[in-house]
Amino acid sequence: MEGKIVIVTGANAGMGLATTIELAKLGATVIMACRDKERGKKALQVAQEESGSQHIHLMTCDLGSFQSIRTFVEEFKVAHSHLDVLINNAGVVTIKRTVTPEGHEAMMGVNHLGHFLLTNLLLDWLARADHGRVVVLSSGAHKAGRIHFEDPNLTKSFNVMKGYAQSKLANTLFTKELAERLKGTGITVNSVHPGGVSTSLGVDRKSGFGKTIHSLLRPFFLTPAQGAETAVYLATSPEVIEVSGEYFYKKKVAPVAKQAKDNQAAKKLWVWSEEETGLLRS
Repeated sequence: MEGKIVIVTGANAGMGLATTIELAKLGATVIMACRDKERGKKALQVAQEESGSQHIHLMTCDLGSFQSIRTFVEEFKVAHSHLDVLINNAGVVTIKRTVTPEGHEAMMGVNHLGHFLLTNLLLDWLARADHGRVVVLSSGAHKAGRIHFEDPNLTKSFNVMKGYAQSKLANTLFTKELAERLKGTGITVNSVHPGGVSTSLGVDRKSGFGKTIHSLLRPFFLTPAQGAETAVYLATSPEVIEVSGEYFYKKKVAPVAKQAKDNQAAKKLWVWSEEETGLLRS
C-alpha cells in the first residue's frame, strides 16, 4: 500500500480507527474523515502512535450534511491528485427518530445518502488511480430490511431496527447498482458484513441506553480490529482486484437476501438518492 491514498469515514473510533491503523501500517496515506474535530484529533494521535506512521491526516466530514460532504471533497481534491480506496465505514444507530439538516431520517441520511453523495463526488478521483476501490460497510441486518419507497424517511412509523435495516439494505443495493454503472472503468465496489463487532454503535451516550446489554455481550463480540479485517482485505488484496458488486463476510463472497438482488429496487433507489442529494443538479 506504499504510495496509496485511502479515505476512511467514521475513522475516530471502532472499526474505522482499526482500519486506519492497519492500512497505515501497510504504508498507505490515510485520510481520517471524521464528523467531530476534537474526537478526531484524539483518534489521530492514537492512530499515529499505534501504526508508527505519520502519513495519517485528519479532515472534517459530517456525513449527515451534504454541504459538509461537498466541502470535504473540494478540500481533498485540492490536496491530493487521486484516490486509491474509499472506505465508507461511518454509521449511526438512532434509538429515537432524528433527522439530518436536510430533513432525512438520520440512519438513511448518514448510512446511505451521505455515502452515496461522497462516493459519486469522488468517482473522478478514483478513476485516476491504477485500480480504484470502494468498500461499503453494510451488515447482516440488511436481510431484515426493505426500502420504504412510500415513506423512506419513516415519518409515519419508526423504530430503530426498521430504520437501521433499511439503511443497510440501501448500502447493499447501492453497491450492486454502482458496480453495474462502473463496469469497464477499472473501479470496483464491494460491500462488507463485518460480523458482530464490539463498538459504541447503538449505545446512546446521553441516556446510556444499550450500555448494560452491550457490556454483557461484549465477550461474544469481535474486536474492532477483527471486524475490520475484511474491509482491509478488500482495500488491499490483489485477489479481489477485479471483483465488483459482491457482498463479503470473513473475506469470502457471501449470499445476500432476496431483496438485495432486486435490480429494479436498486435502480429506483439510485434515482431517489440522486434527487435527494442534488446530484442531478450538480
